[in-house]
Amino acid sequence: MTTDPFSLFDAWFAEAQAGEPNDANAMALATADATGQPAVRMVLLKGHGPDGFVFYTNRGSRKADDLAANAQAALLFHWKSLRRQVRIEGPVSRVSDAESDAYFASRSRDSQLGAWASEQSRPLAARSIFEARFEAMQFRFEGGDVPRPPHWGGYRVTPRRIEFWQDRAHRLHERRLFTRDGGEGDWSEGLLYP
Repeated sequence: MTTDPFSLFDAWFAEAQAGEPNDANAMALATADATGQPAVRMVLLKGHGPDGFVFYTNRGSRKADDLAANAQAALLFHWKSLRRQVRIEGPVSRVSDAESDAYFASRSRDSQLGAWASEQSRPLAARSIFEARFEAMQFRFEGGDVPRPPHWGGYRVTPRRIEFWQDRAHRLHERRLFTRDGGEGDWSEGLLYP
């Protein structure tokens, strides 16, 4: 049995990628604004390792506003077909411009153009307005590469707590909790009652 939460996550994530029918990298991202008002939404994991778990978004979005005011977040992976969950909590920081640029360059052209066209989380009077903005971006970047917009980039959740939850019969679930005090050093491991 491993005592390294990242190795365990890698093993579970590989099983999810092989067995989940859709978006094994989908995770719920919970944030709270400066007043403590919580919000949760689904995002996609785009990188992970001992330094943390990375997702990308418009930095003018509600989630980005929340993180600017309160740089803490929680993530939840729910792999229903495997009857497993992974919960992650910790501080959030922006990834480097170079890392954001590299990921942005890997996206489809339409996704790149959509990042320029969208004012994510802001009111939209009609879908046709967004579609017109998307067409304008197609014209603007016609024939060339689409650079990363300055308002778009990545965030990294650096875990301080990682819980692995495994479904068991009769709700006698298994819960393994890894914690790291102070943010650096070794992980402590323990079990939680179901």
